[in-house]
Amino acid sequence: RMLAQRAPESIYSLPPVEEKQPVKPPRYISTFRPSVKCEAEKNKAQWKTMGPAKVAVPSPKKFLQKRSKEPKLPARKKEQDSKKLSALSVPRRTDHPVMGIQSKKNFINTNAAAVITGLPKKPQPIYVDRRQGDKYLLETSGLVPKYIKKKDYGAIPKYITKRKENTKRAQEEYEARIVEQLKKRAMKRLSDEERKSLLQGLKKNWEEVYRDFQRLSMEIDTIPKKLYKEKLELQMKQLEHDIEVLEKHKVIYIANE
Repeated sequence: RMLAQRAPESIYSLPPVEEKQPVKPPRYISTFRPSVKCEAEKNKAQWKTMGPAKVAVPSPKKFLQKRSKEPKLPARKKEQDSKKLSALSVPRRTDHPVMGIQSKKNFINTNAAAVITGLPKKPQPIYVDRRQGDKYLLETSGLVPKYIKKKDYGAIPKYITKRKENTKRAQEEYEARIVEQLKKRAMKRLSDEERKSLLQGLKKNWEEVYRDFQRLSMEIDTIPKKLYKEKLELQMKQLEHDIEVLEKHKVIYIANE
C-alpha cells in the first residue's frame, strides 16, 4: 500500500534549487587616485592641440631648392691662386722646336764598329723537362749548385762543435770522478783486451740461446713450453742489453772483490 501511495520519481518533478551567487570582494581603489585625477585635470589644456601651442610657421620663400643639400667645397684661397702651375712634360702650343742643329756623327760607322769589337752575347743556359717539352731557365730551377759558393760551405756548424766540446768535457768530468772513486773504493778498470773478450763471450752466449730458441716447436700448447720460451726471451734480452752497454761505453770499471 505504501508503494502504491508514492508518486513515481521523475526529473521533471524535482524541487527547484535556489542558486547562490558568489559574493564579489570590494574593488581595489588606489590611494593615489585623487592626486592623479587632480593633476590630469590641471594639465588637460596642454593636449588640446597637436604639438606645442605656439609653433613658428615656415616662410613660403624658404622652399627646397635644387642641389641645396649637396656638400659644398670650401672657397679657394688666394695663396692657391698665386701658385704657379707645375711644368708639363707635353710641349705647349706656343713652344717651337729648335731648328738648324745638325750632328756630324756617322751613326752607321759607329754602330758597325760597336758590333765588330763587341763580345757576342752568351746564350742563357736552359733545360727541358722532356723531349718535346717547354724550355726553362736553368739558373732559377734550383739545379745549379750555388750553395758551394757560400763562405761557410763545408765548414762544421757551430752547434756540432759545441756539442762535441760538451761531450768531451762531460767525458773528462766522468773520468775524473771515476778516478776519485777508484781511490776511495779501489775499483779496477777493464783493459781493451778484457772488454773485447767479454763482448765476444756475450755474443757467443747470445748465439747459443738464439739457437735453442729456434729449436722450439711451432706449436707451444703446454705450460712448460711457454715457460721455457719466456726464459729464453728474457736471457736474449738481457744479453742484448749487456752487449749494447759494452759497445757504447769503451771505459768500464769494476769493483775488486
